[in-house]
Amino acid sequence: MSKPIRILGIAGSLRRQSYNRAALRAATQLAPEGATLEIFELDGIPGFSEDDEQQPPEKVVELKRSIREADAVLFVTPEYNYSIPGVLKNAIDWASRPYGDSAWSGKPTAIMGASVGASGTARAQYHLRQVMVFLNMFPVNQPEVMISKAHERFDAEGNLTDEKTKEFIRQLLQGLVDWTRRIS
Repeated sequence: MSKPIRILGIAGSLRRQSYNRAALRAATQLAPEGATLEIFELDGIPGFSEDDEQQPPEKVVELKRSIREADAVLFVTPEYNYSIPGVLKNAIDWASRPYGDSAWSGKPTAIMGASVGASGTARAQYHLRQVMVFLNMFPVNQPEVMISKAHERFDAEGNLTDEKTKEFIRQLLQGLVDWTRRIS
């Protein structure tokens, strides 16, 4: 039997009741057999400054350690102003520094996102893919999980209720596990 795949899940929203955090919580329950999904919370990471990159704050050290210990990464991102949120980009920048010490390099990755709009974070996901090129990350290309009209797919407690969306997330996670095993 293959060793279990450890996936690190990161939501690009700090809002406790965000649909993206809810989608990430749902993903922890939908991970395929032989995989675990652990969530890393981005709250508490200060704004990136090159002045501090040689001695990063403890929360950044913890982030980099978590990335390195994971076999793969799942990003769940909202879309702010047609792109990825600043809090997510900030965490990505911290974990890629100092130059030559990126925790992201070589990581298999998957992306999904939720929004109340019709595009379901498509633009943010494409921008995140552009960032991954420089970071030498290897994203799963399909399926693309863009959860549109999220307010119709989650209940008032933040539970994912839409079965079709659950199936897309299952497929994405299975694809990430398969991809991770293939390129590892």
